[in-house]
Amino acid sequence: MTAALAWDPALLDYGFGPSHPFNPLRLELTVALAREFGVLPQLLPFEPASDELLATVHDPSYVAAVQAGRTDVAHGLGTADNPLFPRMHEATSLVVGATVAAARAVHSGAVRHGVSIAGGLHHAMPATASGFCLYNDVAVAITDLLSRGVERIAYVDIDVHHGDGVQAVFYDDPRVLTISLHESGRTLFPGTGFPDETGGPGAVGMSVNVALPAGTGDPGWLRAFDAVVPPLVRAFEPAVLVSQHGCDTHALDPLANLLVSVDGQRYAHDALHGLAHEVCGGRWLATGGGGYEIVRVVPRTWTHLLAIAAGSPIDPETETPEDWRAFVHDRTGTTAPLRMTDGRSVTFSPYGSGDTDPVDPAIRATREAVFPIHGLEP
Repeated sequence: MTAALAWDPALLDYGFGPSHPFNPLRLELTVALAREFGVLPQLLPFEPASDELLATVHDPSYVAAVQAGRTDVAHGLGTADNPLFPRMHEATSLVVGATVAAARAVHSGAVRHGVSIAGGLHHAMPATASGFCLYNDVAVAITDLLSRGVERIAYVDIDVHHGDGVQAVFYDDPRVLTISLHESGRTLFPGTGFPDETGGPGAVGMSVNVALPAGTGDPGWLRAFDAVVPPLVRAFEPAVLVSQHGCDTHALDPLANLLVSVDGQRYAHDALHGLAHEVCGGRWLATGGGGYEIVRVVPRTWTHLLAIAAGSPIDPETETPEDWRAFVHDRTGTTAPLRMTDGRSVTFSPYGSGDTDPVDPAIRATREAVFPIHGLEP
């Protein structure tokens, strides 16, 4: 099979309440849109992650604290970002199980592309909840792949927030290249992800961070992506590509300050798909992540991701199905977008072409920090 999606409606149980930005309705609307377009990949069965699997990344004392379901500020539980909700251990361990199942399907060769749109909980630390993330499904899945003999894994994170949890877990591991393209920590949570964060002893150059200025739109964001991600992934030659597709880079997202469009995000999804085939023999694990404009942004961009993974890309000019628009109105009382595009051009001037762009200092700082380590000209 080309692709499989780890999906079950029970994944909608991972949510912090109706007033919290992390609303699982975004997943429901995405699956409904992909199904209407006929691009929903075959569904992959999975089970909740066991305590033993969680312990490959998370401290047992932290897992016990999540299971207890009580306010525990030392572990980041019961805070404004991570409020308590019923059966939160069961809900988030199911997310981990979904992402690990997708990773194992890719590793076994059962599918070329495994997708877990409920996953991408990249802020969770080994002993602390953070940024709406309780368990770090991405880090557990990567650890599981390493335990199965995968020698090199590249992780690319295009969420607007720095992928700090994944970076922290693998900061000293030369087998994992982590690349995060995000709004600068000077203006956005979690306040990290600067170019000088390049990896620990024995893994210098394996952590890569592009810290973009607030207000960056499609031309600059794509210029930065193109200038950093493909050259490093090609030089590293990973066996598997893992990517996190948080779509809170969008101009309409209420929690951040970048100005990317659905069209720019679609370009990045497609580029990562192409890299997986070029470098990794098609072995690609793609997850969701952030994204808080749950009607106009998340369903469209992640449906594009699912369609690309399934080998049936959707023309951006395509109208959204009428039945889906009616479903959106019924579920949210709001009007759904009419087309699969924001009407933006995805052209950009490549870095080093002679043109200048406000993002160039950020690109230059990243390339100077890590490119020579990988034998590349900065």
